[in-house]
This record gives sequence, C-alpha cells and structure tokens, in this order.
Amino acid sequence: MNTAPSLRRFVKKFRIVSFLAVAGAMLIGAVAQEGVPGGKKKGGGGKKGGGDNKGLIKPTMADTIKVNVYADNWFVLYINGRLTAVDSIPFTPHNVISVDILPEYPMTIAVMAKDNADPKTGLEYGDHIGDGGFIIKFGDGTVSNARWKAKNFFKGPLNGDVKNPQVEHTPIPANWFAVDFDDSAWANAKEFTEERVNPKEPFYAADFKGAKFIWSDDLDLDNTIIFRTRVEKPEWKARWNTKPDLDVTGAPFK
Repeated sequence: MNTAPSLRRFVKKFRIVSFLAVAGAMLIGAVAQEGVPGGKKKGGGGKKGGGDNKGLIKPTMADTIKVNVYADNWFVLYINGRLTAVDSIPFTPHNVISVDILPEYPMTIAVMAKDNADPKTGLEYGDHIGDGGFIIKFGDGTVSNARWKAKNFFKGPLNGDVKNPQVEHTPIPANWFAVDFDDSAWANAKEFTEERVNPKEPFYAADFKGAKFIWSDDLDLDNTIIFRTRVEKPEWKARWNTKPDLDVTGAPFK
C-alpha cells in the first residue's frame, strides 16, 4: 500500500495548523502589550515629558539649565541652601566647572570663593601677593555682576606688607548659604575687567557672555569672599508635580 501521498498531506496540514497557532499567539501578545489596533496602548495615555496615567509629571533634562563657573582660585556653590557644585581643583590650573541644575524660583545663590593664599601671611608662593576673580553664568540668563552682594572674610597681607605680613580673619557665619540668611548689610560686589583678572585658557572655551568678573573692593588683598544673590521669577511655575523619593541622609550637603 502506497502511504506517501497521505503522509505528505498530513505533514502539510500539520505545518498550516502550527503556523496559525504561532500567529495567533503573537497577535494575542501584541494586543496585550499595545492594545487593540487603532486604540490606546494598555497602561499608556501619559503626558509627554515624564508623565504617566496617574497624572504624575516628572522633570526631564529639558527642564534643567547649565551653569558655568570659573574661579581664581577655588569656589563652592549652593543653590536654595543645598550644595550644588565644588571646584574639583584646589588652585591651579584654573578650570571651568559646568553642571546641570533643576532650577526652582525664587532661587537663592550663595558662593564662597577663595584666592590661593597662605592663611597665616596672605601670601602665595613665598612672598607673592595674588589676586582673585569669580564669574558665573546660568542657562536662564542669570550672571554675576555688581548687583550681587559680596563680603570678605580673610584679608592679607595687611597694607600689602610682604616683609612683615599680617592677616585679618573674620568668622564665617555657619549658615551663610541659607535661603533666609540676612545679607542686607553687605556691600555690592565690584566688577573687574577680564584683562585685570587675566583668566586662563579654559575660561575661553565656555559660555560666559554677559557675565562679569566680580570680587570685593580689593582684588589683591581680600582672599575669601562670599557672594549672594536672589533670582525672582514670580510668573514661574514648576512643570513637574513630583518630588524625589531619594534618601540622601548622611550625604555631606553642608
């Protein structure tokens, strides 16, 4: 008895049934994942830019702004009372620090800037009197200028005397970076030209257009300056409605 034709028909039917089964499984999986063709995705419907179907809107990198900072010689930056950036190189070479921040207004900016100076003599490299300089620019247009407040906490050598150098230290307030710190009695910063500060190569590779170099009145003898300013944007409202769940307990933010 010749069974070859029957066997071939059986194999052909088996292949057709197997193909239909696989195709059906794939269709069921697609519907479960994406929803019925032409309809909404299952679990979707979220808002563009970090939203979801519960109405939660998360901030994205599009909500951030860049901050460029250059200091002669070192700085630490606080925004709204929180540590935001620290110069990674203590004095030389003079470097630019660029960070992305998520701005929230009103924004209180507080900076401590230090010139390279011996704490006992105020001199650098033996008997040399150094000079300072600080400049910053935010992506929202905020820049350093004479409207910032500035106060010196370390002067020397007094009267520029390099033969018998003496210094004057003023205690730095513990909460100098806080939002509610009272700087109303402080003088305004003084602007200095780029030629006077003489920034090094990295400065020119970053965007500081519109910003001014600032310090206290004495660029040479004042060695530790705290700058403060407040940026008001009454019309501003956060696009996002979420707060981080990240636990940063124990981190050295102060």
